[in-house]
Amino acid sequence: MKKRASATKITDIKKLKLIANQIRQDIITSLAAAGSGHSAGPLGMADVFTALYFNILKHNPKNPFWEKRDYFVLSNGHICPVLYATLANAGYFPRSELKTLRHFGTRLQGHPHRSALPGLETTSGPLGSGLSQAGGMAYALRMDATNNRVYCVMSDGEQEAGQTWEAAMFIGKNKLSNLTAIMDRNNIQIDGTTEEIMPLEPIVDKYQSFNWHVIEIDANNIRAVIDAFNEAKTITEKPTIIIGHNTPGKGVSFMENDYRWHGSPPGEIETERTPPKAEQAKVALAELRVWREKIEKGID
Repeated sequence: MKKRASATKITDIKKLKLIANQIRQDIITSLAAAGSGHSAGPLGMADVFTALYFNILKHNPKNPFWEKRDYFVLSNGHICPVLYATLANAGYFPRSELKTLRHFGTRLQGHPHRSALPGLETTSGPLGSGLSQAGGMAYALRMDATNNRVYCVMSDGEQEAGQTWEAAMFIGKNKLSNLTAIMDRNNIQIDGTTEEIMPLEPIVDKYQSFNWHVIEIDANNIRAVIDAFNEAKTITEKPTIIIGHNTPGKGVSFMENDYRWHGSPPGEIETERTPPKAEQAKVALAELRVWREKIEKGID
């Protein structure tokens, strides 16, 4: 049988920025069509997903269960609009299908369902479970002496869940250096800021005490994201967690840094900062297209 190669790795940062911008536009389009879903987290994490699927991960859209692939676990399943948009842009399914998000009978459910779509390794929804799943995968892969790696995206809010720390303890104790986690550190959750609801700091010290290598980055800087993932590959005696500080709602001015957009799509809420509900998706897409023009001209 002919061996299938991994997806083409893109190293040009401008090209990656353009892909991230398209993913953000697709997020808005799919959420507007759904009339429900989460906006802030997906927009904030578009640069991380772009770096993963177009530069870091070994994967093959034409052969999703390629035996040499890296494994990706999305623990905070509510940000799945960014995962779906990324998978579509990477070639796992047609981009036109993104408009079926959350519709009856769709493959693009409100939280990812493993058997529904190619490219999904787990079903996610209950916050706090993803790191345990990733840890089990990494442990099994090490037992099999493979070179596959495991990547886990998780929210900062789910650091409030005890299971997260049980997993962190297990992974640290077993020195699972084939696992890299990245925390969506956008400082918001559905009822407010994380530090108001259940303070997480000092989060770096906590993970270091569990025998993890910790990297802090600006997760809206694609170069910094790629560098952090590459650094993680050099760490051989510990698992790595990347604390990915990012702007929730990145790219849409009236959504940025506002926790109310954590669980709301364009057209659902209206505040002193927002356009009228009926205009929100249109305005958001217009802002993203202006940003794209700046990227194309090399001024962003």
